Amino acid sequence: MRARRSVLYLPGSNERALEKAVELGCDAIIFDLEDAVAPAMKAASRERVLRALQTRNYGHRECIVRINGLDTPWGDSDLRALANRPPDAVLVPKVESTQQLDDMTALLDTVKLASVPIWYMVETPRAVLKLDVLLEHRPPEVLVMGTSDLVKELRAEHLEDRSNLSFALQRTLLVARAFGLVALDGVQLDFRNGESFERSCRASRQLGFDGRTLIHPSQIATANAAYGVSEAAVAYARRVLAAWEGALADGKGVVELDGQLIENLHADDARRTLALAEAITERG
Repeated sequence: MRARRSVLYLPGSNERALEKAVELGCDAIIFDLEDAVAPAMKAASRERVLRALQTRNYGHRECIVRINGLDTPWGDSDLRALANRPPDAVLVPKVESTQQLDDMTALLDTVKLASVPIWYMVETPRAVLKLDVLLEHRPPEVLVMGTSDLVKELRAEHLEDRSNLSFALQRTLLVARAFGLVALDGVQLDFRNGESFERSCRASRQLGFDGRTLIHPSQIATANAAYGVSEAAVAYARRVLAAWEGALADGKGVVELDGQLIENLHADDARRTLALAEAITERG
């Protein structure tokens, strides 16, 4: 298990941001060559990101590059450039069709990046509706909600409670879990509203998301807390496992703990809690 509580987008065009990221407390970094980069800056940004990956030590932080779509003038060059220094994963934007996935797979094979994990952006109505078909065709490692683009595609509005995105969020989670994948929630554009972001992260975690994509370093601590594991949760998980193992030793299939019935599913949850806590501790 890897901790992916806080996944920060960094514009590939921002040299200062690429430099400062080595000091940030996020679990992962998405070096963005797509939406955050103007067309005139695409080639230069690609070179900046490649140089950063080659020369800077980002420590425990997972390094992902969001390429431009292969249907754009830059996507092919993005992948070919990354062959010189493969990142930890490649994030593919606006995944919508099996043909798109076939084209990407063929190019990955050509440039010898076939072993690099692939993440998918879920940011269009077609992606949400066809997600299970796309994953059957070529499963990724992680699904990333692109809620900003999705709101635009729906001709909707950005609501604080995101009630107009409930179906898309829940369907993406259902499909992710059906395929055993990690699911990351989308960004909150109003990054200066800390209270709103904290509420949103709490609701997102309760829904089931593993972590949050971010657009500003000020959001990192909130995301780490919301999607992390508290000391109380770790202590309770250990008690659950101790009670469950005691029940098994006695030949029982259930046990009571603090007035609650504990079964195998609760033991599985406890093991996952402890695994996440260990992953967070190991990353430092």
